[in-house]
Amino acid sequence: DRQAARHRDRLYALCKDAARFYYDTLWQPENRVAQQYFLGRGLHRRTMNRFGLGYAPDSFHALLDAMTAKGYTREEMLDAGLLSRSEKGRVYDRFRGRVMFPIIDVRGNVIAFGGRVMGDSKPKYINSPETMVYHKSRTLFALNVAKKSTSKRYILCEGYMDVISMHEAGFDTAVCACGTALTPEQVKLLTEYADEVVLSYDSDEAGQKATERSLALFSGTNLQVRVLN
Repeated sequence: DRQAARHRDRLYALCKDAARFYYDTLWQPENRVAQQYFLGRGLHRRTMNRFGLGYAPDSFHALLDAMTAKGYTREEMLDAGLLSRSEKGRVYDRFRGRVMFPIIDVRGNVIAFGGRVMGDSKPKYINSPETMVYHKSRTLFALNVAKKSTSKRYILCEGYMDVISMHEAGFDTAVCACGTALTPEQVKLLTEYADEVVLSYDSDEAGQKATERSLALFSGTNLQVRVLN
């Protein structure tokens, strides 16, 4: 209905403004450590820009204040998965002190985020929850970039950083599953863009198990599937 459509459009606009906020924050002079995190992983500025990489300041209300100033409500920010609510009912920024990876759908809408710590604290990643605009089982990270390639051979990686490193190295069809494991919906999405898929997971035990699970999901498709050793 019209009200739901309007709400969805507001969430798209909010996520886009949040991505812009994180991007602008990354390039502030006081956030050199966050800049260095990406540069230290071998990324050039153009790649960082292409993926809209950012930084969430170590604050409980920096994003809340910035988006409130733009006219968004707390309810909209909660619905977009940008805020969390404490047991006492207080709301605060979900992502704090993390480098940020915006998740963008095939139409170019920012729909969610992944945030990674720069040190060794846990959890290493915090991701957006399921929302009205974000269904992780139906989303592939970087498909919005990969689909522009002339190549039909897609590389399926394990995580955001693996994907971006692949693109930095010139492999412009690298993508990864959103969520903990590849889903049938994500496989179906790949069949719409790829003729061949190369599985490029980590070589540890978890990566090998993920490879086996993924191969089983691809068995019913007409995609040619290879495993990178």
